[in-house]
Amino acid sequence: MSAASGSSSGLFAAARNSAATLLTAGRTRLELLGNEIKEEKLRAVHLLLVSQLLAFCLALGTILGVALLVVLFWEQRAAVLGGFCVLFFAVAGVAYVGLQRAVRRPDRMFSASMAELGADLSQLKAAARNESRTD
Repeated sequence: MSAASGSSSGLFAAARNSAATLLTAGRTRLELLGNEIKEEKLRAVHLLLVSQLLAFCLALGTILGVALLVVLFWEQRAAVLGGFCVLFFAVAGVAYVGLQRAVRRPDRMFSASMAELGADLSQLKAAARNESRTD
């Protein structure tokens, strides 16, 4: 009787330890995921603020610069305004390409969490294979 009771308590303890290990691993993965979400949010806010500051300063400087050149070259104001119009469209195209590159990131979102979950899965599969071999 004691062997059967010791076996069931050992099995229950092993199951309890396995559940505790799984919960701890899950908690760790959720904390990692939360950190990655915070990092992505900060990156997005930073990109937004820097791009707004850049756009505002460039717009103000451009307007003042064109106004100054129009006043200085009053006789050729149509040529000055046309030239700047072409220049602004070219700069806008370059800025669009640069913004597209900044928005795209080569690595996947939550790559660290996915790598950790993949490692956990492979360890669980290896442990399951070892358990089946010992039976």
